[in-house]
Amino acid sequence: MSIGPLPQISDVEAAAARLSGHAMKTPLLESPRLNDRLGGRLLIKPECLQRTGSFKFRGAFNKIVQIPDDDKSRGVVAFSSGNHAQGVAAAAQILGLPATIVMPSDAPAIKITSTKSYGATVVPYERKDGNRVQVAERILGETGGSMVPPYNDFDVIAGQGTIGLEMAEQASTLGTPLDVVLGPSSGGGMLSGVATALGVVSSDTIVYSVEPAFYDDIAQSLEAGRRIEIETGRPSVCDALLVEMPGDLTFEIMKARVTSGFSVSDDDALAAVKLAFEEFKIVLEPSGAIALAAVLTGKVDIQNKTVGVVCTGGNVDPDLCTRALNS
Repeated sequence: MSIGPLPQISDVEAAAARLSGHAMKTPLLESPRLNDRLGGRLLIKPECLQRTGSFKFRGAFNKIVQIPDDDKSRGVVAFSSGNHAQGVAAAAQILGLPATIVMPSDAPAIKITSTKSYGATVVPYERKDGNRVQVAERILGETGGSMVPPYNDFDVIAGQGTIGLEMAEQASTLGTPLDVVLGPSSGGGMLSGVATALGVVSSDTIVYSVEPAFYDDIAQSLEAGRRIEIETGRPSVCDALLVEMPGDLTFEIMKARVTSGFSVSDDDALAAVKLAFEEFKIVLEPSGAIALAAVLTGKVDIQNKTVGVVCTGGNVDPDLCTRALNS
């Protein structure tokens, strides 16, 4: 079955134009001390500084701003463990649309509270039931609104791809090509968008996915050459990345443009949160820190290379942040 057209660089560039004045162009940060320790040049993209505290705002805004005027009054619906929820809620608020977000009842309190603060209605579901899509579809049937998928969507992918455009431009300004780029992955929306952009504007860059241990559906799928569904249910501090299978659209992009994937443990993720705080003075959630963790644990060779890392979000509960800093 055909999955339809794939986003192209022109779609990412169009998304960048729509996002101008709404999304932040987050910087590239580096630590000379850490570079000396690693033997290469590490450049991190702190999307924790993005509007709503994660990269998700980019894709959500690019999707919602294109909803036809006649449909806007019926609002938008999304399902998310937190970061996509906040991105959708904020984008809808800016554009004057009502938003209903289906969230797991055990999502971090900071994410639920923040989503509500943007004026969205939050509908809880039990993560163990795995019925988030059915709940969202029921609401759509009642409201006639527009679904904003978390990752497997043309416009969402194009919006997330603006990260790659910015990274390539910023690295060029620093006078260094990006040899490698790594990013946290669950369904693959961010990484497929970044890979789409880098495939044109930085074609020699090697792209890797990074996932939590036991949730490496993308790595397994890339190795097998087809989408692999994994068993979920194991606890993890990386609550934003607990997806059972990559999307069909995102995987179609990644299988051509992402080399392979790595996975890291909860302890590795927490250690990366601590290092980001100490070296870069930024707050990351464990899900947003796992690509950095892959570099710190030697999953990828950084010797004499320039490596870009997307740090995707910083919406972490205080107790978990304290746990990381005390580890």
